[in-house]
Amino acid sequence: MASSSSSRPSSSLSSMNNPRNNKYDVFLSFREEETSDSFTSHLYSALCETSIETFIDDQLVRGNEISQFLLDAIEASSISVIVFSEGYASSRWCLDELLKILDCRKEYAQIVIPVFYRVDPSHVRKQIGSFGVSISELEKRFPDKKQSWGSALTEAANLSGFDSHVFRNESELIKTVVDEILESLPKVVPFDNKNQLVGVESRVEEIESLLAAAPILGIWGIGGVGKTTISRVIFNKISRNFEGSCFLQNVREESQSPGGLARLQQKLFKEVLKDVSVIPDIDFNFRRLSRRKVLIVLDDVTSFRQIKSLIRVSDWFLPESRLILTTRDQQVLKNWVVKERDIYEMKELEHDHALELFSRHAFKQNCPPEVGYKELSEIVINYAQGVPLALEILGCYLFGREKEVWESAINKLKRIPNLEIQNVLKVSFDDLDDEEKDIFLDIVCFFKGKDKDFIIKFLNACGFDAQIGISDLVNKSLIVIHDNKITMHDLLQEMGREIVRQESVKNPGERSRLWHHEDIIEVLTFNTGTKKVEGICFDMSRIKEIYLHPDTFTKMCKLRFLKFYNSKDDGENKCKVSYLVGPGFAEVRYLHWYGYPLKSLPSNIHPEKLVSIEMPHGNIQQLWDDVEHNGKLKQIISRACNFFTKSPNHSLTLHLDKLVNLNLNNCKSLRILPAGIFRLEFLKELDLWGCSKLKTLPEISSAGNIEVMYLNGTAIEELPSSIECLSRLSALYLDNCKRLKSLPSSLCKLNSLNFIYLRWCSSLRSLPDELGNLEALDSLIAEGTAIREVPLSIVGLNNFDGLQNLTSLYLTDCGITELPENLGQLSLLLELYLEKNNFERIPESIIHLSKLAYLKLSYCERLQSLPKLPCNLSELDAHHCTALESSPGLVFPSHDPQSFNLTNNLKLDLNEIREILEDALQEIQVMAITRWKQLPEMVWSVFYDPFNLYNVIE
Repeated sequence: MASSSSSRPSSSLSSMNNPRNNKYDVFLSFREEETSDSFTSHLYSALCETSIETFIDDQLVRGNEISQFLLDAIEASSISVIVFSEGYASSRWCLDELLKILDCRKEYAQIVIPVFYRVDPSHVRKQIGSFGVSISELEKRFPDKKQSWGSALTEAANLSGFDSHVFRNESELIKTVVDEILESLPKVVPFDNKNQLVGVESRVEEIESLLAAAPILGIWGIGGVGKTTISRVIFNKISRNFEGSCFLQNVREESQSPGGLARLQQKLFKEVLKDVSVIPDIDFNFRRLSRRKVLIVLDDVTSFRQIKSLIRVSDWFLPESRLILTTRDQQVLKNWVVKERDIYEMKELEHDHALELFSRHAFKQNCPPEVGYKELSEIVINYAQGVPLALEILGCYLFGREKEVWESAINKLKRIPNLEIQNVLKVSFDDLDDEEKDIFLDIVCFFKGKDKDFIIKFLNACGFDAQIGISDLVNKSLIVIHDNKITMHDLLQEMGREIVRQESVKNPGERSRLWHHEDIIEVLTFNTGTKKVEGICFDMSRIKEIYLHPDTFTKMCKLRFLKFYNSKDDGENKCKVSYLVGPGFAEVRYLHWYGYPLKSLPSNIHPEKLVSIEMPHGNIQQLWDDVEHNGKLKQIISRACNFFTKSPNHSLTLHLDKLVNLNLNNCKSLRILPAGIFRLEFLKELDLWGCSKLKTLPEISSAGNIEVMYLNGTAIEELPSSIECLSRLSALYLDNCKRLKSLPSSLCKLNSLNFIYLRWCSSLRSLPDELGNLEALDSLIAEGTAIREVPLSIVGLNNFDGLQNLTSLYLTDCGITELPENLGQLSLLLELYLEKNNFERIPESIIHLSKLAYLKLSYCERLQSLPKLPCNLSELDAHHCTALESSPGLVFPSHDPQSFNLTNNLKLDLNEIREILEDALQEIQVMAITRWKQLPEMVWSVFYDPFNLYNVIE
């Protein structure tokens, strides 16, 4: 490479402001008589083989003046290659080309690459030797051009270029020049702004980084998210680096027509092999492909068969070749042995990029007008949820329309999805089998955002193979599992619900699933439900009240899911019905009826099919009114379990073996539970909150799987000692159990117990001595109890390890007179709430609670002093500690550990107080300590933030 005293100017997209730029990648400037049939023609062929769009003027009729067509071609090129030969300077045409090329370099940051073909670069630079003789003759004819031509030659020769003398042969020189062009083009060729995704640059960088190490790359995501667009941008950017390339778009659609895959394969051979007519020997064509460095994109593939038909196997590629697959189905990529690390998931656009993309289509600018359309645009952005296709379609749809039309269109979208968006998204649904479609529609209509394990239980109980079905939906980008909850993009949910609506646009009673309150009101009021209805999810907070006909559910014999809920939870019974008849509940697996109005459950429920029963605020008192159903009394469990006092319950587990969740909260008539409730294998959550007449729990004869138990507000006086059998219990809620007198020591054998809530258990006088055995306990909340002593075992005394994982300890308003001396051994404690107690001192070991952030001591009226406190403390509440006179020391995080003895500083004036605060109290809260009479109480009362004190002082 020839040395250069001046470097090539750096290009930037902002400087490439010529609207005709990039029509050509390369413009070739050369002396036709000398190189057109040799070096230049070979260079041109090499550029074309590498898919570099090159302009060459070998067929133009040359005259004395350079043509405007040629000037336009130079201006419309990203790179100019000047082939300096011995006679280059003898052509006025060539020299005028050179002037234009250098002008474009200055104005558009065009890259200029000189090639010195059998001529010394210094001769060109100084116009000497035989090269100088050529230009001297020309300058005599055109003296006015002498200076400009000479300066141009000098400038061009000073650029970094290639000297043919340093290469062994022309082929090596040509390869080097082509490689240089390939490396330079991506820096100056901007993305196609008409089709690019806003914010595409960062995604391109991520994908290029993956491609650098991965011979096969998968791009995966929902329909309309931009997979095709991003892969096209990547293809356009890097295809020049390959000997052959092909972008096969819409593989799914093309493969559905007869002979479609064969036509795609022929296109692949033609484009990669650069043959106009490809010989029919496929094996031979693949062998030819295997010898070339190629780039192939298969867009929108939906099956392993499609890929195999097009490229057979993946191992015929050269290591330098690259294959990009775009799909909505991740499993297709896995089947083609694409490693998980080589799968790029296309995410939705972030808000700012979404707004910009929408604005480009809706307003032909990068943001909405400040007046009138900004809020409306935000509504559309929230609706589209970052899907580029939706943003583009809606932007184009709303472009140029009045504000009133925007408002009308937005209201319509709330009822009926945009058909164009719907059709694109629906492709993924159409590819599902019948069972996958049912699973998807159940999730869409009833379970979005719900626990995955519970959904699987319900679907399996409905006869589906839920695990594989849900896995397929994840792979096909239709649902997402996050924190063990199943969710999906809002547009996909809307698409699914529109599919259900289209089952019967005019008559909702003919649809499989109902969720919109207006449709449900129509069906229930006019009794138009049919056997097609499989699920109803009704928010009764949307109505004042509704009256049901007794045979409302008679025709809905396939009903699997019934949920009458109240999102306001106001306790009202809004659904009125005198009695129910017919077989409408025979297939029900999930039953939730807020404020259930009857005293007994429907007679035709099949308990062996039930997964969940929830009847909060129900009126149920017995299961059936007539005696003929006594046989089924053994098979049902309900909120009114007092009925089981009349019937045996040994067969309960045989018939409720699928039950996962039993919610009977606020069933105020419930008195007794059957023992069989604790033997239900899959029951994980038992909610008896507010069952105010429930006094006892049955003995637990075998290990149960209940994980959460709500007993808040019950009349329970004690827990059975057999509670130790609930080995998986992690949370126990006993708040407001005012009759609870004690906790059994067997409770301390529950190794999975993380949370115990005992707030306002006013009759509870003590905690078990063995409490220190609960090594997994995270929170112990015991406010408003009658506990007077804290068990020493919690800090690890008397052969107990202590509550080493405890982070929250609430003992507010318990009348505690003494705290354990080794309190500091609770090393993970974050919160210590001790308000309204009777202890006089806090153990000095508290200094060892290095993680303690919140210490609440208000209204501890016998507390006389504070010890040194932990350095990470961020809030100290000690107001109305009327006996508190001193604090031997506080250590603050913004200083090295040291004492701030406030005992002898009771006469500090306000300026001194300000200095102390500035120095030490920036991250700690100190409430009113009323014995410090010199500090106005109003100062401390506002002291949640130390800086608020300044306002009071000033």
